[in-house]
Amino acid sequence: MLDHRIDTFLALCDCMSYRRTAELCHLSQPAVTQQIQYLERLYGRRLFTYENHRLAKTEEGRLLEKYARAARANDHALREKLENKAINTLRVGATKTIGDYFLEDYICRFLESEDNALTLIVDNTEHLLRSLVANELDFAVVEGFFDKNSFDSILLRREPFVGICRKDHPFAGREITMDQLLRETIIHREAGSGTRAILEQELSGYNESLQRFQRHICISSFRLILDLVRRGFGISFVYNILADSDPELAKFTLRGELVVREFNIVYLKYADMRDKVRSLFGGEAG
Repeated sequence: MLDHRIDTFLALCDCMSYRRTAELCHLSQPAVTQQIQYLERLYGRRLFTYENHRLAKTEEGRLLEKYARAARANDHALREKLENKAINTLRVGATKTIGDYFLEDYICRFLESEDNALTLIVDNTEHLLRSLVANELDFAVVEGFFDKNSFDSILLRREPFVGICRKDHPFAGREITMDQLLRETIIHREAGSGTRAILEQELSGYNESLQRFQRHICISSFRLILDLVRRGFGISFVYNILADSDPELAKFTLRGELVVREFNIVYLKYADMRDKVRSLFGGEAG
């Protein structure tokens, strides 16, 4: 069982306010201060400091936070093994491309055993990473960027990132220039999604941005994005696995190198999640 002072420490890491931490933990503010001071004496290092009248974590505080979050995740896994008998329960997150178009076969194989149970949350990369930090997920499968100082990862797959348009569009099956692209209506995901971040990164390599398109449409649903592209309302960029899911769509590429990105299994740094990962993905996961 984790020391209750670690829970207070992590609450303070989340909200960076002694007053708010006291409210969340149902403690007095002096009690929060005493618990943090206890940990600082225990580890012999300052965990927080004030910079320009704002609370900030020290390097040692950030390191303790990583280990503490991993310890909380490992403690949860241990409790499951001790309390849940033979049932192997996974709490998995997936970005929308992966959750809707890639994981089905793995999930079906996993659930063939009556000893396995699963909770799957499909959301954008930003929200999934927050859920990992909050110990609401064991691991997440994402195609977006993540902080490798805070998370460990296992490469699952590399996937081309391609443009899509309706079959009779002038771009169909072609390699096009950035100038040609910017004259189109772009249909893209919301901020925080992996595909949005990758698209913005590719545009920045040309010193361009989404705002430079003639018109842009933001949609959080891939199914609706595909439908709008199919109906000729604009073009979009998606992973090849999604582009191939609809025979009515055509693909195009930007002039230059083919863009390929990783699907990664991501979990908290220092957390021991490899057994859980292998139970879903078998030998394909590292």
